[in-house]
Amino acid sequence: MSEILTITLNPALDMNTEAQRVIPDVKLRCAEPTVDPGGGGINVARAIQHMGGEASAIVAIAGHNGNRLLELLMAEGIPTMPIPSPGETRSSVVVNCKETDLQYRFMLPGPPWSEEHVLKALHTTVAHAPKGGLIILSGSQPPGVPLDFEETLSAALSDAGARLIVDTSGPALRRMVEDPKSPPFLLRSDDEEAEGLAGRKLETPADTAAFSRELIARGVAQNIIFARGAEGSVLTTPEGSWLATAAKVDVVSKVGAGDSFVGGFTLCLSRGNSIQEAARWGAAAASAAVTTPATDLCRGEDVEALLPQCKLIEV
Repeated sequence: MSEILTITLNPALDMNTEAQRVIPDVKLRCAEPTVDPGGGGINVARAIQHMGGEASAIVAIAGHNGNRLLELLMAEGIPTMPIPSPGETRSSVVVNCKETDLQYRFMLPGPPWSEEHVLKALHTTVAHAPKGGLIILSGSQPPGVPLDFEETLSAALSDAGARLIVDTSGPALRRMVEDPKSPPFLLRSDDEEAEGLAGRKLETPADTAAFSRELIARGVAQNIIFARGAEGSVLTTPEGSWLATAAKVDVVSKVGAGDSFVGGFTLCLSRGNSIQEAARWGAAAASAAVTTPATDLCRGEDVEALLPQCKLIEV
């Protein structure tokens, strides 16, 4: 079984609460919030643990919020390697409106990084990279982190024989696509990002697969997954493309679905399964995650129960 290491450069204390109505210009009386350790790589490690696996987490920590986040991770039993971050670890707030069942998500940017902090994160990751393991870089980048950080990390990890999975979006994703230099083992993002990169609507899974093949041919990544919401996710490799269908479930909260997908995918792959079977596990994990409230992630028993509904359809 391959070891798994996650990296979170911009973690957050995830606070979730609810109000009867969400309207402007008045004080909104909210319920007592729940607080969870959050950020892409952290959520992936937590999802893996929920499914019976284990992943270590490199996490940037700063200030009071960082100390509290570290305490929460320790309480959950996530093996954590903290690295110094400037300023104060950010918070994120999710407010659910009881009257409309709408969800409002507020994400703060995080503290700006210096070159010193960037180099520390890079060196720590390379030093702890599991030989032949799986490394997941997931979540937003703090201000000041170079847009080519993913590619720099991918090149640095090549000697360790580790497979890098990048789950990113925004300017960092565009940088990877526009000037590819060191393709990671796998790139994952969503359909909105894919359409923005393609400059056109990707109406069908076949359209997504065709665009993914373009990116692989250009050396952006060795393998690519683009999520397509309730349809599932399209996996493209040099050998072909497949739609891993999502299970039919009632959606409670979409928070954490993408991170749960990456957790299910990586855990399955670490156990020696094919990349196609890993995509099916990812789809089941994402489907399970949307049935849980607030910032909760997938539950292992739900993933196994939904797995039979998740099919692989060649595209």
